[in-house]
Amino acid sequence: MNRPFGTLTLSVNGTPRTAAAAPGRRLSEVLREDLQLFGTKIGCDAGDCGACTVLIDGAPVCACLTPAVRATGCEITTVEGLSDPEANALQRAFLRHGAAQCGICTPGMLMAATALLQDTPRPTRAQVEEALGGVLCRCTGYAKIVDAVLDAHHLPATAPAPEAGWAVGARLERLDGVPKVLGTEIYGADHRPADTLEVRAIRSPHHAARFEIGDTAAWASRAPGKIHVFTAADIPGRNRFGAIPPFADQPALAEAHTRQRGEAIAIVVGDTATLDALDVTTFPVAWTPQPHAADLDGQAAQLHDTRPDNLLIAGVVRTGDPDTALAWSAHTAEVRIETPYVEHAYIEPEAGIAWLDGETLCIQACTQAPVMDRDDTARILGLPPDKVRIIPAVAGGGFGSKLDLSLQPLIGLAALKTGRPCRMVYTRAESMASTTKRHPARMTARIGCDAEGHVTAMTFDGDFNTGAYASWGPTVAVRVPVHASGPYKTPSYAAEARAIHTNGPTAGAFRGFGVPQAAIVQETLYDDLAIAAGIDRLAFRRRNALRDGDRSVCGQVLHGVGIVACLDALHDPWHQALHEAQAFNAQDGAVRRGVGVAACWYGCGNTGLPNPSTIRIGITADGRLVLHQGATDIGQGANTVIAQIAADALGLPVGQIHLIGPDTALTPDCGKTSASRQTYVTGKAALRAAEALRRDILARTNMGDAARLDLNGSTLTLTDGAATHDLQLARLAAGPDGYVLSAEETYDPPTEALDADGQGKPYAVYGYGAQIAEVAVDTRLGTVKARRITAAHDVGRVINPLLAEGQVEGGIAQGLGMALMEEYLPGRTENLHDYLIPTVGDMPEIRSIFVEVPDPEGPMGLKGLGEHVLIPTAPAILNAIRHATGARLTRLPALPHRVLAAIRAAR
Repeated sequence: MNRPFGTLTLSVNGTPRTAAAAPGRRLSEVLREDLQLFGTKIGCDAGDCGACTVLIDGAPVCACLTPAVRATGCEITTVEGLSDPEANALQRAFLRHGAAQCGICTPGMLMAATALLQDTPRPTRAQVEEALGGVLCRCTGYAKIVDAVLDAHHLPATAPAPEAGWAVGARLERLDGVPKVLGTEIYGADHRPADTLEVRAIRSPHHAARFEIGDTAAWASRAPGKIHVFTAADIPGRNRFGAIPPFADQPALAEAHTRQRGEAIAIVVGDTATLDALDVTTFPVAWTPQPHAADLDGQAAQLHDTRPDNLLIAGVVRTGDPDTALAWSAHTAEVRIETPYVEHAYIEPEAGIAWLDGETLCIQACTQAPVMDRDDTARILGLPPDKVRIIPAVAGGGFGSKLDLSLQPLIGLAALKTGRPCRMVYTRAESMASTTKRHPARMTARIGCDAEGHVTAMTFDGDFNTGAYASWGPTVAVRVPVHASGPYKTPSYAAEARAIHTNGPTAGAFRGFGVPQAAIVQETLYDDLAIAAGIDRLAFRRRNALRDGDRSVCGQVLHGVGIVACLDALHDPWHQALHEAQAFNAQDGAVRRGVGVAACWYGCGNTGLPNPSTIRIGITADGRLVLHQGATDIGQGANTVIAQIAADALGLPVGQIHLIGPDTALTPDCGKTSASRQTYVTGKAALRAAEALRRDILARTNMGDAARLDLNGSTLTLTDGAATHDLQLARLAAGPDGYVLSAEETYDPPTEALDADGQGKPYAVYGYGAQIAEVAVDTRLGTVKARRITAAHDVGRVINPLLAEGQVEGGIAQGLGMALMEEYLPGRTENLHDYLIPTVGDMPEIRSIFVEVPDPEGPMGLKGLGEHVLIPTAPAILNAIRHATGARLTRLPALPHRVLAAIRAAR
């Protein structure tokens, strides 16, 4: 359908361009859809996130709020107009400082910073923070972005890539960083062939309802253009999916009953103009709302026939006799804590496109689990898995929610039915209403210690609101009891966690799988016990910390335990912070400073279940070194760190590696990007594959283990002392994969299933960490400002310090949001101005300390990091608030009215 309007002429990046002049068209829409300048990102269409920031006559504006007609006669500059990193000092600084992680906010940040630097070439930190205040980032914690802008006044030469054998440990820039700062990365909404149809969903406005769909053909016939309507009746396969197959319970399109608000019942497919003109409120559906309970306070009707009392699953760990041990303890403490739904709030809403390539359905969409997407989508659409190809788009943040299917089967269905490419882009409200959240939790616990401060026992009981569908609820319920003790020796222990269905949003994976909630309980009680026993709070934790050879609450003998080293690294910062807080508080003002500490541990990978990764590496006849790396990089740096491991294991420079993937047609299965498993599990598969390829090369040339490899064109030269051998690659026969030399290896962590008491070996590798939080609390207003976080984390071996720092800073930002501001309320906070996440102005100074206690199972001794860094932040902040004011917070987030109430209760 053509728009019945004329055209307007715009000057974009110095070039005259024309576009359709329909009244009210957003500049963002014109730039992206008409001019194909996809570097301008859309995160909210409300001016909340700033991802669409462009310059109009040098001034930053939100393109989503700017009518295109208002830009006529002006010069528009987008990220595509910033030259390139070889000439642009700001882009170069972003790469050098690791300021782009997932990259979805990067164009907006670059444009806002460009406007600042045009007027103020040498800004102060305060000026940078003010200039960037309108652009949100969910990945980085902003520190690297601010540092990059402050350092953008010079353009140093590009640092040379590490030599062979020196990639691991280097502050290597992201191998996939350049497209992020150019704005040329392809995210889910950024691929749109000329004949593409758009897909939009009809969703339930009710928490629970029966419904009946009327005459959709008649409704479609009255549309302003040709449209297609598809419902559950059009799904050719099994209309059920789930992250864990035995618990699969969620329909791609609801059939007669919706269990949560935002659940899709139909899709409408047509060209953009037709769908824009369509009044979807007239869609022929009759709703019959049903009684519901969206939280644990109510009693929801049974949601699933096979789950009495709405119990999805319970996880249990028991050892010793905690009741007796608590009765004989010198000191005991107990607490009941509630945490809310927390929204992932990635800046990229779900988006993707599907098309047919012969008989193969291709889907390019945001995801953290391409093989899982392929298998579930194939089942829903009645296709063999090899007839579905998942090509992950670059993910604009994920944090767990993009592990679940969302739009993949919907766009796949539309493409199969229409034969044309079909694209779907969620609105911000649609994304927040329909996708998974962090589990709300209601937890009680009791811990005891002896007179010397040694923990004797702990009991923990928690209900976790898993919402309408299973998603990752089983993982949360099983993982929480394993971790609720914290990284401490607990001789007697009983913990149970239950995943309970309600009509609330489905709760799934979110950075930590329930462990951050449980850590708040345990770390609150550790402060109670330290105070009761008269022991310094950091010293109390060190006294009880796990050490090599200790058994966990699951009976597992632990090795490579780094929690004591983390706590020791905090000794001096802790006492310095206490001294500064004491001196400040001596002024007896209304603002009080406090210092808190908390620790964490986290098992990397699935809990007692297989979770293998497979890596392929090969060399072509013309000397191209290729790494087939199927782990989705959602900003954490998998594309870079896995290549660093492979390069050093093979003995060639990392700069010679060409990355392929992830793509289910081109890369082996590296499993899902979650549970801090990729650097460890896929990294070990990469280590094994590279070592296998090296052994093959050495065997072919009869050279020793110490031989040096040099790859120059089609000649691979090996040197071992005085001996040299040239391997002519062009003379070797290529295998079926196209490589003359190749290796493929799989690694699956050696875990053991847990028994009925939760005893076993749930994880092969654990990471450890501890953080100090320094806060200022206004006792009149109840406001809390985090001043500084000092974070010590044991990563076994730091593969890339630059990227590791970014993970720490980003995790702390999310932990801070969880502690102080984030609370998702269905129907009320479905945008980024009512749902608050930390801005650059909310962030404290962050000091990262890396501890390297090698794990014997990890590749090169390394451990995971991504989940761990969030876990201690919220409890450390809450403990700091208590230190400052005496207020013991038991409901999150610590909003001002709750802080004031807790202060009054303490007094």
